[in-house]
Amino acid sequence: MQPRIPRQQARELQEQGVQRADSDARLSAELAAVVAGARRRAVRDGDGQIDTAHLLHSLLESDPEVRAVLGEGPRIARLLGYLVQRSIGYGLRWHGAVEDSGGVPVVTGTAGFSPLAAGCMEYAHGRAARNGGGPARGSDLLAALVADPQARAAEVLERAGIDPRELFARLEAPSSR
Repeated sequence: MQPRIPRQQARELQEQGVQRADSDARLSAELAAVVAGARRRAVRDGDGQIDTAHLLHSLLESDPEVRAVLGEGPRIARLLGYLVQRSIGYGLRWHGAVEDSGGVPVVTGTAGFSPLAAGCMEYAHGRAARNGGGPARGSDLLAALVADPQARAAEVLERAGIDPRELFARLEAPSSR
């Protein structure tokens, strides 16, 4: 029987070995909140893993710096519209499927994330280390989410009229760090 209460489902996922990654010391407090929000969204949607679209959705809701990078106004509204629709139509083809493009090395030991989302988290940590050694921040995760064009987050961005490749180039430019 499928649990109908998100807390019950979250407890069952923890009993199955899904560990909490939002306590990772390499995350800023803001990014830990993003991961926690993505986890809640995945549980609420009945998804077995946090994918890159869950991370993008939570990032947009909680990080003003990321919203500023993407540009305020109609683009953000359209993007959030696609992300909200994932559980009621758009994105249902993802339900029950593991997100793994094969373009990012699989990271083990990060339970709860799709293979691609786990790779994005590692990329964000590495980017933060290269750019000063602090904890990973929202812009580090955003760069990771658009680095692989096969990521669900990149697909959603593209559908909303935001070119993930151009966004990645902007984020990786020395002036944006």
